[in-house]
Amino acid sequence: MMIEPISSPATLLDLTLPEIEAWCVAHGQPAFRGRQIFQAFYRELVSGYDQITTLPLGLRARLAAEWPLAIPEVVSELRSKDGRTVKLLLRLADGARIESVLMLYPPNPESIRPRATVCVSTQAGCAYGCTFCATGQMGFERHLRPGEIVAQVLHFARFLRAHPWGWTAAGSDTSGTLDHVTNIVLMGMGEPLHNYENTLAALRLLNDPMGFHLGARHMTVSTVGLVPAIRRLATEGLQVNLAISLHAPNNTMRARTMPVARKWDMDTLLDTCLDFAHQTGRQVTFEYVLLAGLNDSVEHATELGQRLAPFGTLAHVNLIPVNATSAEFRPPDGHAIRAFRETLQREGVNNSVRAERGDDIAAACGQLRTRDDRARRTKTAP
Repeated sequence: MMIEPISSPATLLDLTLPEIEAWCVAHGQPAFRGRQIFQAFYRELVSGYDQITTLPLGLRARLAAEWPLAIPEVVSELRSKDGRTVKLLLRLADGARIESVLMLYPPNPESIRPRATVCVSTQAGCAYGCTFCATGQMGFERHLRPGEIVAQVLHFARFLRAHPWGWTAAGSDTSGTLDHVTNIVLMGMGEPLHNYENTLAALRLLNDPMGFHLGARHMTVSTVGLVPAIRRLATEGLQVNLAISLHAPNNTMRARTMPVARKWDMDTLLDTCLDFAHQTGRQVTFEYVLLAGLNDSVEHATELGQRLAPFGTLAHVNLIPVNATSAEFRPPDGHAIRAFRETLQREGVNNSVRAERGDDIAAACGQLRTRDDRARRTKTAP
């Protein structure tokens, strides 16, 4: 497995099942010990070697010495008032801080099953500088290793197993509990396809049927539009969902808030996405942050609908009223959002409005770390 050079040391969570089996055999252990180790972390959800009681004490000690786990430390945890969103600020082994969010969704007309979705970070900071994104204003620190990506999901998997979420369907007496992660979205801090090798390694670890076994169709990779990486992703044979941060109906407007548009223009990006959809048979989601007075008019919606017409049913637009950031963009009002949606619908483009989750706990990407940065600066100021 190829891992991009980064500053944190490798841990056992970076390894695939065959790699762990090979390590066991090389150290005089039967291969089945590797399966025991792998399944202990991904099925039993242990958080330390001392909890794998099926292993000999000597093997546990050797694993701890050679493959430290470096479980991320929870710096702060915030929960929304409705109890359906939990946001963490995590400190990694080298001190880098990232965010991860658990979002709980009861059944609704669009999804008959409840969902427990983890929003995962793939980098500390981000190199792409989108002006409406708090993470984009931080700058890039480093890539995360596969194990650091996986560890975020495993943390919330343990959380849900210990604290099953009880839900009641709106308008009915139907109720139940959910005790496991059902979906992941790579929409946290960083650009997943900039960290391509480590991101794909993490997805395959979570998809492994011998371990966590999360279906690829329950994973979403969000990107600002790295064209070569999207082309490569289409050939991986992994049926993940693709989400594109589009946010404008034309390249001139897109380049004002997304510097990446100056490298790969919108025509090239959309052509690549159409190829992805045809090659994989998967619908592409286009994320569109609505910025009041900038990209939210009926004319903008009409132009966007026309640009996406070649996709037919293979495109879906997810409208996202902007969160407040240091750039001080404003979300449009309800009337403007409805008009935008109706215009897209008339153009034949399916769309939805993302239900904002955890506004009261700064759940949008980068906001919690931004608050922590400000608090640190205040404490150290003379």
